[in-house]
Amino acid sequence: MTESPSPAARLVIGLVRAVAALPWTLSTALGGGLGYIAYLVAVRPRRIALINVGLCFPELAPRARRRLVRRHFIAIGQNALATARLWWAKPEEFARRVHVVERGAYDAARAAGRNIILLAPHFLALEMGGLELSRQGPCLSMYRAPKNAIAAALVERRRRFGAPLWRHDAPLRSLVQAVRKGTPFYYLPDLDPGDGAAVLAPFFGIPTPTLTALARLARLTDALVMPCFTRKLPGRGGFEVHIGPPLAPFPTDDPLADATRMNAAIEQGIRMMPEQYLWTYRRFKRLRRDGRSPYE
Repeated sequence: MTESPSPAARLVIGLVRAVAALPWTLSTALGGGLGYIAYLVAVRPRRIALINVGLCFPELAPRARRRLVRRHFIAIGQNALATARLWWAKPEEFARRVHVVERGAYDAARAAGRNIILLAPHFLALEMGGLELSRQGPCLSMYRAPKNAIAAALVERRRRFGAPLWRHDAPLRSLVQAVRKGTPFYYLPDLDPGDGAAVLAPFFGIPTPTLTALARLARLTDALVMPCFTRKLPGRGGFEVHIGPPLAPFPTDDPLADATRMNAAIEQGIRMMPEQYLWTYRRFKRLRRDGRSPYE
């Protein structure tokens, strides 16, 4: 049974809903301003982002790296407020603001009756991609157990179009059955593997611990794996969802080759919109052989 939100949690949820009611133009400007303030005052996240950008784009001069990270923080603010608005927006407005603009391979696979896993890396707008696909038809999304009432309320917004949710630590069998029955799975692949099965696969040329679960899941479900990137458009624009052709060959009998293919697809998406990837996440914390983190 879900715990009732505390007064503080209800206040925060109320503030989020108040932000959601702002006009789109004002929300965009306010989000950008808040993001820029965060860039100035959030010292640790800014440092993590600068380290990540330096590792992935060593060809950029220090000034260009700082400029990219500044744009990233502005994008965080704009995405946060736009997402809050669309979580509670009327369906008609949601349909105006979010569009799948590249979908030929996806529609062809659906028409052929193929099972599909959508490879949805941690771009700032990934929530909007999952919601739009669930608005168009059943699309299974994964989530982690909420740690508080505020997080639980926001997770519930993922169900606004009837999307089924799969908890990341639930039995794998239930997920496999759903995908085999034809429900596309919106899969978030690019977190630190922790104790999960992983290999050292190149990511921007860096041997990086990378989960091998995607290939295993594709094999168990006989599914095509299709990259899915969601982008917040500049200024007052909404969101675009791009679904690329299936990864091929994938899966193979080589876990390293499969992880490398997955990382290459994610890297391609990042190069399309580098300011909108989640650079504040410590993706390379297990990188150094001496056991130390590059973020120390």
